[in-house]
Amino acid sequence: MLEKISALGIVGFEAVGVAVILAAGLRGVADCLQRQPSARLRLARGMALGLEFKLGSEILRTVVVRDLGEIALAGAIILLRAALTFLIHWEIRAEGESPREEKPPHCP
Repeated sequence: MLEKISALGIVGFEAVGVAVILAAGLRGVADCLQRQPSARLRLARGMALGLEFKLGSEILRTVVVRDLGEIALAGAIILLRAALTFLIHWEIRAEGESPREEKPPHCP
């Protein structure tokens, strides 16, 4: 029973995480094309939120692991996603503290 509930939660968190990241990416492209000054900050916030959901799914995945190899893999994924989330939050903080300039955002 716990495995079924965990599997549903994992799929749910993964789906929401992917949807949030896709929505943030599409909005980031639109903001970039419109030369919005806050394009990078919005994109970073959306990516961070999406990664938080995906991190939640990995934490739930640890409930159903059966051997040491699965635990090591889940732990490595959790560490990687946590590091990415930390770096994105650091970027958000740095972007928020930088003085506002009237330059358009740097977009490829």
